[in-house]
Parts: sequence; structure tokens; C-alpha cells
Amino acid sequence: IMSHDCRLPAQLICLALLAGCSNSATDQQTVVQRPLADAAKDGGQQQPAVGSVDGTGQQLDHGPQDPLADWPRPRVAIVVSGRQYGYLEPCGCTGLDYQKGGLARKNEFLRQLREERKWQLLPVDVGNQVRRFGRQPELKFQLTIDGFRKAGYRAIGLGPDDLRLPAGELVASIAEETPGGGGFVSANVTVIDRDLMPRFRVVEVDGQRIGITSVLATSRQARVLADDVIMQPASEVLPQVVEQMQAANCQTLILLVQGSLDETRKLAGSFPAFSFLLTAGGAGDPPKLAEQLPADGPRIIQVGPKGMFMGVIGLYDDATTPWRYARIDLDSRYPDSAQVLEQLRLYQQELERAGLEGLGLRPGPHPSGATFVGSEACASCHAEQHEIWSATGHARATESLVQPVERADIPRHFDPECISCHVTGWHPSKYYPYEGGYLSLTESPHLLGNGCENCHGPGSRHVAAEAGAGAAGEIELLAFRKAMKLDLAKAENTCLTCHDIDNSPDFHDKGAFLEYWEQIKH
Repeated sequence: IMSHDCRLPAQLICLALLAGCSNSATDQQTVVQRPLADAAKDGGQQQPAVGSVDGTGQQLDHGPQDPLADWPRPRVAIVVSGRQYGYLEPCGCTGLDYQKGGLARKNEFLRQLREERKWQLLPVDVGNQVRRFGRQPELKFQLTIDGFRKAGYRAIGLGPDDLRLPAGELVASIAEETPGGGGFVSANVTVIDRDLMPRFRVVEVDGQRIGITSVLATSRQARVLADDVIMQPASEVLPQVVEQMQAANCQTLILLVQGSLDETRKLAGSFPAFSFLLTAGGAGDPPKLAEQLPADGPRIIQVGPKGMFMGVIGLYDDATTPWRYARIDLDSRYPDSAQVLEQLRLYQQELERAGLEGLGLRPGPHPSGATFVGSEACASCHAEQHEIWSATGHARATESLVQPVERADIPRHFDPECISCHVTGWHPSKYYPYEGGYLSLTESPHLLGNGCENCHGPGSRHVAAEAGAGAAGEIELLAFRKAMKLDLAKAENTCLTCHDIDNSPDFHDKGAFLEYWEQIKH
């Protein structure tokens, strides 16, 4: 133990020491998953060598109802997720039927494959569970990884935002293995101690040995500044890792890539031994078909953004069609998992217990220098406008968190990421209160709802001047009035800070803003 080590928390040092003692051969970890007793094996043909895949006929563009409906039972189904980016669940602002993603649907999809289809699963995740740093992302990371372990995930990569979490948080999660084996893996990332995390894992399912590793590509490494994280170029470490996985008699090699699509393609060209590269690269909805360049090379599969999609790779004992792939949209076809909903309820309770201060959120000054007075303060001069506002959903925005229409037993009025657009006086995208902004139902009852000042700006100076307080002259009075005005030409951009593509997808349709404006016109 060196002098700098002694400055680390004692728990962190103990975890590192225990991990080193418990597993000295950490470049490889083998997990054996026994076949279901009542599961019949498909066919009797030998698995073809890596690369000898017909990449056309097996990729089917399925209909929206059940992309796996016409699949025969695979020998093993590799289920792929990633890029959750902090989205534990759809927000529900426009109705859950219109939104995708969420841990509750992911868990239910896995349950259906296991229990109803009786498939042998190998769930893996490319990584990047969070998008910010602070106490709330730490809680999200804990909840997510705990859910992955309960769902039987065998390999989990690390994304650049994950690596911005405190080292102690990462070490605690990395050191804990999934029951039955499995967990974090990386070929080129070390958090404090190399012995804490294997470079690759070998998972055996029904006699099929599958080697899995992950890398953080150069573009993603540039976003990690933590001193406790040591990174190497992927191209330097992968040759040895591939050799070790092949020496372990793996028939299928999988690479989880946190990198751009171009970086993923270069890795595919440099390391043709991989059967599949599962990548966080790409923008928008992931393609329904796997990419294969060249025709006999590794297949590239994009995971898509914000946990809205999963991929399923079926491996078969069939020389003609040895694998199939389907993209799964996690929409309302998959009902919520009661188990996950209970975890989400406990998560909201933890946010309540922590409070804003415990979450590290302190009010900051508004750029205008003014503070918030609440919509009732506007009513005496703007009675007609206030009456129109009172009849809109904006006025009931906070109530919709206290008593949600969907998932009603999980109130969210202690969740900063929900509060920011459902109360008055918060930064809508950075999730913190402005000075004089909403703090709680009891402390700030005058700031309930998405009030006038969220669009027009905090009104303390304007209200005080109109009331004759202070020494504001006619010129200042007119200046305060002008500052509170919001031109209709600029209003749409203001609305988009809350009505973004995730929360209000139909708000982005052509002409939608003017239609919505008619509902609140004032």
C-alpha cells in the first residue's frame, strides 16, 4: 500500500484487496449455465466456424407485433441492451402507450423469453447506464445494476458516463458478481485495480462456449477524466484477449463496443475473429438488420438510444441459417414487471429521503437576476391570462406528479428530473432550482404548476415596480414590462425545453406548435 492509497476510503481499499485475494486469474471467468431439463435441442448439426455465415436469408424484417414469432427455438438467445443513459423508465407525460423503453418492460421481455418460450438466454449490456454525475445518477446506477443481476446478465460493459461516477461506487458494483457468475468486463479499462474486473468472460450455455469482452474506444476515452480509471488503446489489448478466448475453446466471440460507428467498423475489420460487435455507435433508432462488412466478416449490431430497444441474436445448429437477428422495440406490448415497479417505487422513496440537499442540488441565480413570485402574483393585472392558464394542464403539472395518471402508486414529486418541468422556478434540463424557485409542496405552494414565469421569466422586479416598491422610474418600469414579454416567434424554442422529443414526441410534428398554442392562447 503506497502513501496515496492511504488517502482512499477504507472500504475501497478493502474491496480492492479482497478482490485480488479471491480471484488471482481475472483475465478470464467461465460461467456455466445448464440447459433446461424440459428443453429439446434443435437439430444435431455442428456449429459452423466463425465467419462462415450466410448474412442474407436469416435477417427477417418482421412485423410490429412479434418479431420473434416465426423463429424456431435457438440453441441460445443472446439478448442485447445498452445506452440506457439515465432513462430508467419512460416519463409518461404523453402516455406510456406512446413511449418506448424502461427497465420494467425490459425485465418483462426477458421473463417472457425464459418462462413462456423456454429459451436459454445470455443477456449482455453494452454500458452507459447514466448521463450525469451526482447522487441521483449514483442511485440510478445502483438500481440498474441490481436489476441486471436479478435478470441474469452475464456481461456488462462500461460507458464513459458510467466512469464519471465515484470510484468507490464503481468498485462496489464491479466487485459484486451476478448470482451464478457474470458481471462487468473490459479488455482495456481498469478501475483502480486490474484484478477487480476480468478482461473477458466465457459463458457456457447448453454446451456452447461464448467469449465476451468489451472496449472503450478512443472517442469515448476522451470523455473520461477520472484519475482512478486507467485506459489502453483497444487495438493494443484485443489481440491477446482474442487469443485467450480462442484458447478457451469459444465457438462464438462477442465484442461490446463503446465507441462511434466508424470506430466499430474499424475494429470489425481488424479483428475478424469476432462473430458479433454490439455497438453504442450510431444515431436514432437502430437498424432492424445487422451490418456485415465484408460479407463474410463480423456482424455489427447497434443497440439504439435511451434503453428503448433490445436486440436478440439466435444461434442455431444449422449450417444454412446459423444465426438470426431481430430488433425489439420496448413499447406497450410488454407490460410492466411488478418486481421492477417496486424497485422504482423504492427509488423514489430514496429521493424523498435524500431531499434536494442530500442530492447535492442547491438553488442557483437566474440569469436575469430576478426571483420567482408565483402565478397568483400575476393574476391581479393579468386576470384573463391567468384564467386561461388555470384551465390548462400547465396549472396541474405538479399535481400530475403527486397523483400520476399511470403507475399511480409511484409519486414523483421528489424526483428532480420530473420536478424541473412540472413546477415553477427550475432549470428545465439541468434539474436544479433557481433562487426563489420551487422547493417543496409545503415550502413553495405558490410555485405549483408550470407557471407563467417559466416562459416569461422570474417576475420579482416587474411585480415590485408595478406595486410602486423601490424607486423605479417610468423608463425602468417599461423596461421590466418589456423583459417579461415573450414573442410568439421565440415561444416555440422555449416550449421545447420541456416538450422535447422524449416527453412530447407529437409536439415535434410539423405545425404542432401552432395547434398547441391555440389551446393556451393568451
